[in-house]
Amino acid sequence: MINKPKTAAMLVVMTAVAAAHAQQVDPEDEASPLDQVVPVAEEGAEAGQELGAPPIDELSEEERMLEEFARYRRLINEGALDEADTSAKRIVEMTIRIFGPQSHETSKALNNLAIVQHKNRQYEAAIQNFETSIEIIEDIEDRLNNQLVNPLKGLGASQLGAGRPDLAVRTFNRATHITHVNEGPHNIDQVEILESLAESTLRVGDLKGARDVLDRIHVLNVRHFENNELGLLPSLMRRADWQHRAGYYNDERATYRRAIRIVEAKLGKDDPQLILPLRKLGESFYFIDLNHSSPQQQGLVATGEIYFKRAVRIAEGNEDIHWTEYAETKLDLADYYIYVDAHNRARRIYKEMWAYLSGDEERLTARTDMLERPVVIIDDALPTHVSGAAEKQADDELLQGTIRVDYTVSERGRVRNLRTEAFPPEFTDMQRMVHREIRTRVFRPMLVDGELQETGNQVFEHNFFYRKSDLDKLIQKNRPPAAEEGVADNETST
Repeated sequence: MINKPKTAAMLVVMTAVAAAHAQQVDPEDEASPLDQVVPVAEEGAEAGQELGAPPIDELSEEERMLEEFARYRRLINEGALDEADTSAKRIVEMTIRIFGPQSHETSKALNNLAIVQHKNRQYEAAIQNFETSIEIIEDIEDRLNNQLVNPLKGLGASQLGAGRPDLAVRTFNRATHITHVNEGPHNIDQVEILESLAESTLRVGDLKGARDVLDRIHVLNVRHFENNELGLLPSLMRRADWQHRAGYYNDERATYRRAIRIVEAKLGKDDPQLILPLRKLGESFYFIDLNHSSPQQQGLVATGEIYFKRAVRIAEGNEDIHWTEYAETKLDLADYYIYVDAHNRARRIYKEMWAYLSGDEERLTARTDMLERPVVIIDDALPTHVSGAAEKQADDELLQGTIRVDYTVSERGRVRNLRTEAFPPEFTDMQRMVHREIRTRVFRPMLVDGELQETGNQVFEHNFFYRKSDLDKLIQKNRPPAAEEGVADNETST
């Protein structure tokens, strides 16, 4: 029996979405776990693709749908997202006519439509279509069916994109539970979902919760790679990256050291696979662990210089490593010298790498990215929400604000002449946090003809979420303009 209100809502969503969002978005700008396009029916041969295919007007409705799906998939692969959006909506209409609104095929078609809407950053539309896809599966099957996992992953990703990590936490928890019911509590397939859950928990501000999720991921990976230590390396590198983002820098260092020990034991102490964990371990010493998560690791090494130097020695001793990895490894050491104000050492390496990257067209392109503009060496995460905005459950709509920063990078890699503005201007606390973060950043200075140069007119924009109620409270307090509080007008930092 068809659930009429639900079906009507689905059709309203499709109609409303069809009239909105014509902007083009570069798909490379959007990272998501949404590589999950599913066929809306048995694919077989792609209709109309082989020689001698019948004319379009002789194709059946189902054959036309298969042909449209092949077109949709091609458009997704080509990054033609606006056209893919139109194609996905056409497929939804076809599946409803052929299979009915309450069918697996319609659920899959809605899932595919939501995927392209997510890629186009039409998050609210994507959320509604993922939810409808989920409701159809629940009606046809049950609330623990394994087919719910893909649309739940998409729903959680779209909730994150819409600035609702609190909702995403619940969604990813449910997806994880469904994999436990169907695949067992130790299935390795849940790791991708748990990584999304860790991201959501981190964005909510629950560092302990994020760390607990990371520990679950680690236990699963250790169990899965019990007899293959080298196979564990990618998961260790991801674990260290997550620990860094959560601020557990001592734990991060312990994880990189474990990865290094595995490579040394299995491949030798000069193997090029040591270069990346050594570089990452060196970079971790730019940060101070305020969580005191691993006291036994504190105070053992003061800086990362020894790790940068070892990485350089291994890179210089292996002729087979790619030239980009060699250049990045050498530049890491130069960046460290900029950080500790050893400018003569830094200048010497930068000049050497300028010459190294000037050899051919391919290296010149890399030189532009690596040396002909300021590159941030040290930065820290900025808050994505006004205090408390991520946790609120009310229907108060999330709005987006922006902090704009104009600054200069000196030839010593420090920020000068920093000016900030908030939009809306009432969010002076967020403005102060962003101002403080940019002021403390250290950059690899720009080079011109191999010489370090000061670089002005740098612009950084930080977007954040807030609720209208947050803005109303600030307006009621009638705070003075940011400049009067000394937030930053023409403030110079050396």
